[in-house]
Amino acid sequence: MPENSPSETSRSRWLLVPMQALVAPLLAMPRVAKRALALLVDSSFCVLTIWLAYCFRLNEWTVLTGVQWLPVFVSLCMALPIFIVMGMYRAIFRYANLAAFITVLKAIAIYGFAFMTIFTALSVPGVPRTVGILQPFLLLIGIGLSRLGIRYWLGDAYQRILHKNMLAKVLIYGAGKAGRQLAAALTNSAELNVVGYLDDDPRLKGGVMGGLPIYDPSDLPVLAETLGVHNVLLALPSASRQRRNEILEHIRKARVNVRTLPDLTALAQGRVAVSDIRELEIEDLLGREAVAPRQELLDKAMRNKVVMVTGAGGSIGGELCRQILRNAPSSLILLDQNEFALYNIDAELRKLAELYEHENLQIVPILCSVRDQDRMEHIIQSWRPQTLYHAAAYKHVPLVEHNAVEGIKNNVMGTLVAARAARKYGVSNFVLISTDKAVRPTNVMGASKRLAEMVLQALAAESATDRLRTNFSMVRFGNVLGSSGSVVPLFRQQIKEGGPVTLTHREITRYFMTISEASQLVIQAGAMGEGGDVFLLDMGEPVRIADLARKMVELSGLSVRDNNTPEGDIELSVTGLRPGEKLYEELLIGDNPETTEHPRIMKAREDFLLWPELLKRLNSLNAALDRNDMAAARAILAELVSGYSSTGEVSDLAFTGAETNTAA
Repeated sequence: MPENSPSETSRSRWLLVPMQALVAPLLAMPRVAKRALALLVDSSFCVLTIWLAYCFRLNEWTVLTGVQWLPVFVSLCMALPIFIVMGMYRAIFRYANLAAFITVLKAIAIYGFAFMTIFTALSVPGVPRTVGILQPFLLLIGIGLSRLGIRYWLGDAYQRILHKNMLAKVLIYGAGKAGRQLAAALTNSAELNVVGYLDDDPRLKGGVMGGLPIYDPSDLPVLAETLGVHNVLLALPSASRQRRNEILEHIRKARVNVRTLPDLTALAQGRVAVSDIRELEIEDLLGREAVAPRQELLDKAMRNKVVMVTGAGGSIGGELCRQILRNAPSSLILLDQNEFALYNIDAELRKLAELYEHENLQIVPILCSVRDQDRMEHIIQSWRPQTLYHAAAYKHVPLVEHNAVEGIKNNVMGTLVAARAARKYGVSNFVLISTDKAVRPTNVMGASKRLAEMVLQALAAESATDRLRTNFSMVRFGNVLGSSGSVVPLFRQQIKEGGPVTLTHREITRYFMTISEASQLVIQAGAMGEGGDVFLLDMGEPVRIADLARKMVELSGLSVRDNNTPEGDIELSVTGLRPGEKLYEELLIGDNPETTEHPRIMKAREDFLLWPELLKRLNSLNAALDRNDMAAARAILAELVSGYSSTGEVSDLAFTGAETNTAA
């Protein structure tokens, strides 16, 4: 059987509302009032059954007159005292069981014996004897059915109300179509109880829709307190990012947990479960509109082409592959040295290919290190990729800082090997994924990425006059929200565990973008490259990490524990800057970036060494790395990379351990 549609569920809600509106006051009545009401109902049954007994005896509808009212008076005077003495009004009707019905049977049996004695055995002139027999049986049926009805009506309603009151109460922000669908989908939820809507449309405020009141969003702090609401569900799929940010800023004051609407397709089909309601999208924490991609640039770089992605199993490389697959290349070559990561992305992409009906798309997973020159050349020669996205890199600043030899070899020498192989076998476009940490770097990771940029710039300049040259370009962007090592998943986990949320410095700031946004930028920038270009994104203002952490805590319905609110829930703990970490990141070494055909992508012309000179320095650097001479390697990095200055001692932990054991 198909599940109920949202409209059917909504109609059932309308039917339940009047019943619930009647039941709630009854259940809330004091015990004395409930007993008085039961006496009144039973009295009515006494009168009604006397009248029905006359009607059955006379075989016509009749009006009681004269002596015919005597049985009514006798019935009331006899029945009610007997019922009271027998304890019929001590029982809680909604919990009435077999013992309670036996009590009713005994009480009416005693009453019936007395009533039949008067009006059947002894007889009263003007009152048919059959009335004395019929009325007790009718009274048993009436009172018995009333107790049974109340048992199921009030009992079930009480359980429903009790269950609803135990559920987490939520308000839905948005009383439009999406909000109504969400409310209907959650009608029978075993976890959430929708108690109303929030909507800033003045025409809706104070109204009722589907049995649920519509409140003014400005009243949310009060509503959270009075209604016991701890959750708000955003049902604003068409709202702009700016509008959503305004709403989130307002909601933060109410100390409620904010979650967002599931997929509208699932809503429309009535397939929404509580598990589908998600945490806030990472984009909601970004604070700016995402950069919209230009389809012609995406098509130019990928459609019907052989595309290779190194580091395909990483967070950026994986998203690159997803974006590429959507734009229908002829073949997608996945290259990674991590077997498990490569297996996962390969399996995921094959499912996506089926979903997008790309039957002819060839997905090729290849295990390989980008530092293996012979294998890299063999792979590129065999598959002849037209576009190569180089995402293979070690990017975690503290790890690279303490594993500097491996970090430099992978990030610099790996890029050199891949770029040379691409140029040797005629790859048309080679795009390096770079980072804002390459600008005046204070860590080995940033310095190695800047040096990788310089390798491509030098190769591009050297081959500028070649007829079939490889178009080298690089894309520099800030931190990627949701990627491996990103602060957002880390903060979420720390908040779930009750804190503390760890910050390295209260004033630290970073540029942010989403994974999909970063990946689309890489693809589009690569399509615009002319050789040696450094592209960067207009990312707006940098985000203060402490503000991001506070926002995440408050939108989880919690408060930050600090000097102003010592009773708060989550502490923001400062651990100190890590080795190689700096307070502020930059995207540009020089000044005056150039515009491009994309309004949010800029282009920089950075200084670099010409290839002959750079190659000599790279050979010296490689030799220093081979002998684990970090002092020499660091000196060469400082000479090559403009503005590089390490904030602490750079060492390779493997080499340091060997030195320690030797000294011992």
